[in-house]
Amino acid sequence: MSIKEWRARANRAQQICNLLGITQAELAAATGASQPQISRLLQGKFSRPSKLLEEICLYLERQGVGVTNEAVRANDDLISALSNTWDGSASHAKALALVIRSLSTLGTAKAARGGGDL
Repeated sequence: MSIKEWRARANRAQQICNLLGITQAELAAATGASQPQISRLLQGKFSRPSKLLEEICLYLERQGVGVTNEAVRANDDLISALSNTWDGSASHAKALALVIRSLSTLGTAKAARGGGDL
């Protein structure tokens, strides 16, 4: 993803904050960042994307309309894991998708224990 695309993604994240009424302080608490870091990143004031920016965008996308296909394709760790695991068959793709979907319940359980969903 180019820096221009990352800035556009940060802008969309800011729009989700505004739409859902999520404050920068709330976002900072959810991601373990400081409010000034959140402000800087959401304003597009960065020279290269960071893991924190990705966490912020993913967190907000999950709160809003869900994680975009663009975000999935831009996640090198996820793509690498899939590339190293998937054998290329339709049946294996279906099995991997089932496993991945089952992991969503882990976030729900963690949030219920007060651990947040990141």
